[in-house]
Amino acid sequence: MNAAMSLAVIILAAGQGTRMRSDKHKVLHPIAAKPMLLHLLDSVAELEPERRILVVGKGREQVEDAVTGRGVTTAIQAEQNGTAHAVAQALPALEDFEGNILILFGDTPFVEAATLRAMLTRLAGPDAPGIVVLAHTPPDPGAYGRIILAEGDRIARMVEYKDATPAERAVRLCNSGMMALSAANLRHWLPRVGNDNAAGEYYLPDLVTVAAEQGVASVAVKGAAIEAIGINSRSELAAAEAEWQRRKRSEMMAAGVSLIDPPSVWFAADTIIGRDVTIEPHVVFGPGVTIADGAIIHAFSHIEGASIGPGCEVGPFARLRPGAVMETGSKIGNFVEIKKTRLGPGAKANHLTYLGDADIGAKANIGAGTITCNYDGFSKYRTMIGDGAFIGSNSALVAPVTIGAGAIVGAGSVVTKDVEPDALGIARAEQKGLNGWAARFRAKARAKKSGSSSA
Repeated sequence: MNAAMSLAVIILAAGQGTRMRSDKHKVLHPIAAKPMLLHLLDSVAELEPERRILVVGKGREQVEDAVTGRGVTTAIQAEQNGTAHAVAQALPALEDFEGNILILFGDTPFVEAATLRAMLTRLAGPDAPGIVVLAHTPPDPGAYGRIILAEGDRIARMVEYKDATPAERAVRLCNSGMMALSAANLRHWLPRVGNDNAAGEYYLPDLVTVAAEQGVASVAVKGAAIEAIGINSRSELAAAEAEWQRRKRSEMMAAGVSLIDPPSVWFAADTIIGRDVTIEPHVVFGPGVTIADGAIIHAFSHIEGASIGPGCEVGPFARLRPGAVMETGSKIGNFVEIKKTRLGPGAKANHLTYLGDADIGAKANIGAGTITCNYDGFSKYRTMIGDGAFIGSNSALVAPVTIGAGAIVGAGSVVTKDVEPDALGIARAEQKGLNGWAARFRAKARAKKSGSSSA
């Protein structure tokens, strides 16, 4: 056996997922805003397998849509008769394949590429084991199947929890279900797996027993407990999310990011943050966020699909939606929302503002209460604001409209026409003063109220 042999990966994702109580397929529930199946596929991709076979069942259309463009072939398990039966459904897609095979699970998203490589390396060891099983020692072994070792890493037997004796249940080394073996051995041993067990199903771990009956030993490679976490319920999903976030926060801080209150900050799987970035409490990152060195994200901000440049400042209580771009030194303040908008270097929108479908020039200043009116009920339009422009408070810029460089828009304006560079644009009704009107109004109102009370 050679660790450099071609590789195929079988991923089992045909389970009903009934404990999720969801119309969404179990393996598509997200961790860090990314479906758990895609976490696994990204780890698999690092191994550059020749083939990826995904075994699906009920709800397969959802899963097939999710893996479009990832080089995945699907196989159907119409009836759920156990994990060995599920693997058998993948064999037709591997009819002419003669390399090594990894068997993984779509609801076990955290196994790392390095661990999978270690399994393949052990498979190529000089003692030529027939099967390499990924083992783990969880804090609570619970209902995991147990691995009973002989000498070293050799497996004496594996037993499902429901079939185990009290002594076997006391063993803490558990079977993750993941394994590596050659395609030839899989084709040879799989038909020999029976279903004489408490559930009447064909168990994949029984391959170890079949191999032993053929005089071929199997071995265990131990991975971290988190790599074997299987997710079958909402509570397990929440626990997996919490563990992923805990690890990501530690990783971010080790890379030079300051988290003032780490447990209150939530990242997405693809969040990228530079050095010397400070993140205050209660900040949530959705997918697609990149933050450059030296930026500050104040408390209670929500950021998704945004690019934040060096030295920028966001929040508190800011919302950046997809397409938001902040260039060097720009600032978004409290209760400001931007979407599909670029803020040029040094531009500011400090308070209570909505900027959608806009391009804001360098050092432009957007006053409190300003909105870009980008939608007419049918189509979206852009607002262009030039370098150094000043937009007075409580202005409405009705797109499509251009405010020239250095122009000023008077506070309270509703701007429907372009404003030339360095011009003043003002669009509001003329203020009038009626002397004594307020006193006359109050006197009349009091008299009316007094008459009404007497009656």
